[in-house]
Amino acid sequence: MKVTRSKIIAAAIFIAVLVVAYLSSGPLESRSPESPPTSTDAAQTADAHQQSADSTGTEPAVEQPVTNENPVETTSKTDTDNTLTGESTASANTVKSSDVSTSIPNTTKGNGQQEVKSGKPTVKPPVKQGDSSQTTASSTPTEGKPSKPSKPSKPSKPSMTIDPKTGKDKYLTEAVPDGKPVPVEPEDSTVSDKTLTAYLSVSCAAILDNLDKLDPEKLELVPEDGIIVSKREVTFYEGESVFNVLQRELKRSKIHMEFENTPMYNSAYIEGINNLYEFDCGELSGWMYKVNDWFPNYGSSRYQLKQGDVIEWVYTCDLGRDVGDSYAAAGGDKK
Repeated sequence: MKVTRSKIIAAAIFIAVLVVAYLSSGPLESRSPESPPTSTDAAQTADAHQQSADSTGTEPAVEQPVTNENPVETTSKTDTDNTLTGESTASANTVKSSDVSTSIPNTTKGNGQQEVKSGKPTVKPPVKQGDSSQTTASSTPTEGKPSKPSKPSKPSKPSMTIDPKTGKDKYLTEAVPDGKPVPVEPEDSTVSDKTLTAYLSVSCAAILDNLDKLDPEKLELVPEDGIIVSKREVTFYEGESVFNVLQRELKRSKIHMEFENTPMYNSAYIEGINNLYEFDCGELSGWMYKVNDWFPNYGSSRYQLKQGDVIEWVYTCDLGRDVGDSYAAAGGDKK
């Protein structure tokens, strides 16, 4: 076969086309479906778009380059200010990234302003004086040295307030005789650690003269001499009452006692001692007390003891008349 010059030129052109195609596309096995487009592909695509534009007479749509950086949503300084102050913004402003407040943690300083960790801090305007919602209370030192506390005054002597209409106090107690101690309310008394001494005795000797009135079942409870507690010296704390001493001493001696608190008289009422109760020896029987040979006209919880007092609890079968209560003999009522 005769090789002509034109055939050689055609073959050379064909080979050159194959080489260019091979170099532009690369080996088939090195290309993967997931590989990003190369600069040659992009050039060919641009040429195709240019040819298409030339043929149609319109400008091709340009695709925006895709980057690996994630888009960041930013808030302008103006928007941040308006958000913190409660104002609304009509349009967004374009600002530099250095002017953007990117993080506003939920922490506050002592003055109530927000603290921003990154970017320029957003600062609220200073609080005006008189705005109590933003200000903190502060103590103002008093001029001069603080005044010394006044010395506690000595407690005043107990006194009774008598209603002129009824002639009694609010606990239905008549005025006490001159020279006798007035009642001290339990809630007003102060018990100290100072110890004092007094004398205590408990007797039901009056029953021995009224055995015909006594409940037969209670006869064995009455001592032969009628003495339940013989006179003894007892120790008490300053501020204690007759009732406090009786309750403690009978408990110490393991002698039965039963009482009832009576708010009307603001005192405890002794119902029974040594299982001998009121009304066990007649309808006028019951327990009474006297201090230093005087029968107080108020309850034992209101009688505040003093050093050396002599306390006697006695059982009466005649509303006190049989045990020497002159008040009862004159027509008074038994408390």
